[in-house]
Amino acid sequence: MCVSRVRASVALRSLALLALAATLASCATTAAPVKKKGPDPVHVAMYGPRPDERFPMPAIDISGVNPKYFRQQVAYQTMEPAGTIVIDTQNRFLYLVQGEGMAMRYGIGVGKSGLEFEGVARIGRKAEWPRWTPTPSMIKREPERNLKWANGMEPGLTNPLGPRALYLYKDGQDTLFRIHGTSEPWSIGKAVSSGCIRLFNQDIIDLYGRVPSGSRVVVLQHQAPAEEAMPVAAASDGFVPRADI
Repeated sequence: MCVSRVRASVALRSLALLALAATLASCATTAAPVKKKGPDPVHVAMYGPRPDERFPMPAIDISGVNPKYFRQQVAYQTMEPAGTIVIDTQNRFLYLVQGEGMAMRYGIGVGKSGLEFEGVARIGRKAEWPRWTPTPSMIKREPERNLKWANGMEPGLTNPLGPRALYLYKDGQDTLFRIHGTSEPWSIGKAVSSGCIRLFNQDIIDLYGRVPSGSRVVVLQHQAPAEEAMPVAAASDGFVPRADI
């Protein structure tokens, strides 16, 4: 009788072990595969195609872009009034001050011309799908690239200014400093050989729609690292707004 009970117990244990093994095998074969992490869908949509534009724009491949350069609202302490654009060339950020300690931040690329102006200016002109004409210094610096466009380049997807441009004036004079889009999205977050302040094309369209002519622009060239406190930029200037073009 005891032998029968032992045999029955062993059989039950064997069946239990077989059931457990089957369960584990089932879990192993039905587990969902691990998906490779990609860009946030919100950012993918933000930098998606713009077929409604005069020159339909394709989506930007943002897979290799540091997310800190994507358009985003951030905490930002400054004494500049709401509506001011603050350009931090060293950290590659442009801030549109919103007030109450907040700002809309855009990643930027900085060209040589963008490092030649510091201080306060105003947006003296706005242009959609602008023509581009290289300055004499740009032609001299890179004649093989720019000389053929001495009389200007028509608007389009290959135009270095992209779909929008903001022209900065000081004391009523053109500073030759521009905030614009780019045909080279890989340059955002970097210092490049030509141009002024460039944004992703989708970002310059967004910024363009938020700021009117006459808006104040503060350009900082020797800024502390972004994780440190932002110094207060204070300056005065005279300006006579021009009509949008």
